[in-house]
Amino acid sequence: MPRKLFAVAALSAVVLLAGCSGTESDDAANEIVRTTTVIAGAGVVGVERDTTKACPTPSFPDQGEGSTRQVTHAGGESTVPADPTRIVVLSTQALDTVCAVGLWERVVGAATLPGAQPQPSYLGTGVLLIPSVGTVGAPDIAKIAELDPDVILGSTVPDKAVAEQLSNIAPTVYDSVDGGWKRQFGVGAAGLGRGGAAIKAVEDYQVAAREVGAALASEQTQASIVRFTADSISVQGPGSFAGQVLADAGVRRPPYQREGSFDLAADDLKRAEGDIIYVSFAGDDGKDHGIDVMESDEWEDLGATKDKRVFAVDDTIWSGSGLVAARAILTDLSGSLNGYVSG
Repeated sequence: MPRKLFAVAALSAVVLLAGCSGTESDDAANEIVRTTTVIAGAGVVGVERDTTKACPTPSFPDQGEGSTRQVTHAGGESTVPADPTRIVVLSTQALDTVCAVGLWERVVGAATLPGAQPQPSYLGTGVLLIPSVGTVGAPDIAKIAELDPDVILGSTVPDKAVAEQLSNIAPTVYDSVDGGWKRQFGVGAAGLGRGGAAIKAVEDYQVAAREVGAALASEQTQASIVRFTADSISVQGPGSFAGQVLADAGVRRPPYQREGSFDLAADDLKRAEGDIIYVSFAGDDGKDHGIDVMESDEWEDLGATKDKRVFAVDDTIWSGSGLVAARAILTDLSGSLNGYVSG
């Protein structure tokens, strides 16, 4: 008799993921959005995610003489404080980095996401209380200046005029360098004076990924990752963020998903097949589109669908980037890779 996985995935004992603890109120904790346990037959993973300790205690600054450090990043080179105390972040990836090195309580302003949830819930409720400095991709320069930060951390380098305005306020570091999410995390952490802490955090993550893979016998499973937007269906390849994390845990991919990401047509879903399929939805429109596809005859003919091995995951995590998000994916794998949706 196959092992059953209730549609609400249990948290892993191997990798305990939590969230930003600290001064946030109980009211904020009660505002975490809870999803349904099944979406179009897919078991929802991570509904009971414990986020009370996702952001660890503050890490120590890098050793060295002087009060500043030189950091090379996607926007050039910047001189940053060795131990910044007033941080502004311009992207979710940057916020993940600040959380991962334990400095989230030093963030005086953060760019927010569109919609009702200003920041991803996997980072905990504390980050929801950080004042907004505009939306991701459209920072409010005046608000940032009012906050008087001593460092600004972003991802994508903006146009020249905006970049100059930001650098006139405070040294600004952009983490969107080539080389994958781990290198980007290292660049962002160096901008916070925590390059050494980032190296240790990645090493610990790699150990956790190997432990999760060994516990799950992950090499015996070929997992497919499918993302729905309002008007597209894409298979996330090994170079995607989620693809990299699955590889770290030793999870195999179907042969036709081992080269790169690609789009699918709604009437040709065969290449979405896998022993297990993870699906994510980009916003409400992506969820509506995904449900339409997942209720189609073509989707229901897939082996993973018939075997009740399709799981819905948080798009802000699986399509995101950062150490905290990577650990969250490991937790999701622990609760689902060898599981079946009940019912």
